[in-house]
Amino acid sequence: MTDYFTKAPERTLRGKWFARYSSGMALPALRQLDASTIEHEGQQLICLHDMEGIVEDRLVLSPAAYFVAANLDGRSDVADIQYAFAKHTGSMLMSEDILKIVEYLDEHGFLATPRFQAIHDKALGAFRAASVREPFLAGKSYPENPNELRAFLDDCLALAERPESTAPPVRCLIAPHIDFGRGARVYGHAYQRLQSQPAPDLAFVFGVAHAGASAPYILTRKGFETPLGLMANAPEIVERIAEGCPWDPFEAELLHRTEHSIEFQVVMLAHVFGPGVRIVPVLCGAPDARPEAAAFLDRCRAVAAENDRRAIVVAGADLAHVGRRFGDPFDIDEEIVEFVRQRDTEDLARVLALDADGFMESVWRDGNARRVCGLGCIHAAMKTAGNLAVRAEMLAYDYAHDPAGGIVSFAAVAIT
Repeated sequence: MTDYFTKAPERTLRGKWFARYSSGMALPALRQLDASTIEHEGQQLICLHDMEGIVEDRLVLSPAAYFVAANLDGRSDVADIQYAFAKHTGSMLMSEDILKIVEYLDEHGFLATPRFQAIHDKALGAFRAASVREPFLAGKSYPENPNELRAFLDDCLALAERPESTAPPVRCLIAPHIDFGRGARVYGHAYQRLQSQPAPDLAFVFGVAHAGASAPYILTRKGFETPLGLMANAPEIVERIAEGCPWDPFEAELLHRTEHSIEFQVVMLAHVFGPGVRIVPVLCGAPDARPEAAAFLDRCRAVAAENDRRAIVVAGADLAHVGRRFGDPFDIDEEIVEFVRQRDTEDLARVLALDADGFMESVWRDGNARRVCGLGCIHAAMKTAGNLAVRAEMLAYDYAHDPAGGIVSFAAVAIT
């Protein structure tokens, strides 16, 4: 057959694979991965990568190999995939070819098998043994050298005017979590607004668990190292918030290791205020209507409102994700951009009205058709700010194109 891998390796199936899966046994499931289309030498290929960052290698597959991968649901066997492939393409795949693809995916840790579990457990053990959370994206998404980083972030801040010295202090800040390069102007407007206020002694930083999580909120006791210094954790506050959770808020702690939505905010806070601010990092999973999830945010709000505390709440949140890159069957044009802008404006109107629940309802009015990934994060931050909030101000709004086809929108909002 035509090889389904981009580098056409010569492969010999391990005997146990052929014996185990060629006789009707269900094939292992593909893990939750990110897939994007790329062009290589005129051929359309699919790039898979691990959103959790546990496996750092990316795999590039042909459409046929990706078809096999996408049908690995943990229930289908070889014959099921052969039937689906034949129905979809009119061509036949040999069982040995399917098993080679499955084995190839497993070797790279992309399947939910004991092999991946061992990789996961090793990564989790190393993360929990570390004294701090290392800056995963330093040298990748922003400069690793402190002086270069300061200059880089100063350039972002220079895109907005410095606020008046009499401006009321920001209690809650909504900022993007898109990369600094594409979001520079809106990052600049968000964090320039903090320049006129004294450094807080505590920052709740809410981010998005992009890799997916069954728990509504995920905590860590670790401080975040940055090229500008350590942003220490506030473990006694983390423990207070964790008390009473019916879920284990530390079970999925490994998601913090590579998640960018909090890392970018912590780097910005370290630049604006210096590394002396203690942080409470919280990753948000899927929105959860259970009373226990509301009680978690009540505990956050109680801590933030304590009289002897100068706290700020930050949400690292993007808005819409629209276009082929995100599963839509259309290209981006001016009509789509205007629709996204209009719906974002409607949602953000509830934020500006300090209506956290109304924001959630507005996004879900159409089933979150725009894939607003910062939904739970913004809601949690606003609930934590609670009665501290008096008014909200829109600082900036923008969108950026995704190289694989689509747009991502984001905003900066200051709640005082």
